[in-house]
Amino acid sequence: MTVFFAFADLTWPETAGLARETPLAIPLGEGFELAEVARALGHPPAAGLLPAIPYGWEGSSLAAPPALFAAYVGNLLGGLREDGFTRVVALAPPGIPLPLPDEHILRIAPAAPTPPLSLPPPAGRVLLIPIGHTEQHGYHLPLSTDTDIIAAISRGVAAAAPEQTFTLPAYPYGVSTHRRSFAGTLSAGGRAFEDFWLGVLDALVGRGFRRFYFLSGHGGNCSFLTTVVKYAGERHPGIFCATSWLYLSGPAGVAALEKHRRSAIGGMGHAGELETSLMLHLRPDAVHMQRVVDEVDFISTPSYYMDWVEGGALIANPPWENDTATGAYGAGSLATAEHGRLWLEAAIAEKAGHVDEISEQHRRREARRSKKP
Repeated sequence: MTVFFAFADLTWPETAGLARETPLAIPLGEGFELAEVARALGHPPAAGLLPAIPYGWEGSSLAAPPALFAAYVGNLLGGLREDGFTRVVALAPPGIPLPLPDEHILRIAPAAPTPPLSLPPPAGRVLLIPIGHTEQHGYHLPLSTDTDIIAAISRGVAAAAPEQTFTLPAYPYGVSTHRRSFAGTLSAGGRAFEDFWLGVLDALVGRGFRRFYFLSGHGGNCSFLTTVVKYAGERHPGIFCATSWLYLSGPAGVAALEKHRRSAIGGMGHAGELETSLMLHLRPDAVHMQRVVDEVDFISTPSYYMDWVEGGALIANPPWENDTATGAYGAGSLATAEHGRLWLEAAIAEKAGHVDEISEQHRRREARRSKKP
């Protein structure tokens, strides 16, 4: 009997220790019968299921052009093959156009197809588009950390303002430009990421949506989302599309961090005090505090250093392993679930404030445009 495991619940050392002949599958949607998947894979002893992709393919509730989606998924699969895994597939319903090599696709009809995404009437709403990632977070946090956190923030904002906003499901894959440094880190590729999300925006604008907020739970996504937002504004002048640096990065958010943090600057870079606290609040069962290793020896200079809100005038991307042996930047040992609760509330409040601003920006710009002859 095949034992299926959730790939994203692993830490990177556990991923590094997997037998490379272990099959790995990225499902397009939900509802696949595991017994049928096991049969199609040849009944291996174990197989890993990566986070399901909630939309994007033709036939899903929200599709981008097939070539754009295939490039996104192909890069994810390619990274796993580069890591040495010999059987890596996209688990896809039959009949959908997915221009990838046949050996990279396992076509199985879902026993219970993913329910269609029920989008609300677009008028006056800000559509939240949360994007996390599947990547290493030190010895103690799961690969799903970025997705788990941004999903919770986005749900919280939507619950706080149900008439003003609506959230799409969190997308579990983004961009890592340090993918090879530690096991378990995937990447959709920067250009494929930008092209895909512009394709998704095209589809949403075609449905009448005009206000968008990209929420990122992963720092590697942020510069590419800035490019998406810039191209979106040029391509669709009547919309207002925005993004921001992660969360807890504005004045009120930074104040909330400073009020409760126990670590010094450098303690919140990655898998440090902040993310560990949030995960202790959201998913304590997935956090291995006994494995925490604090690493705060980032090579810092006045214009380039690492903390949650990256500091200094310089923008650079040195090899990740220059500054960390465990994959973590920060002091995860100082994390507490209570601080995670407080910081989650502050992050939701910050993003809700941004939603108000996006609404006001679009309303006032529409009013100004309507007055022009």
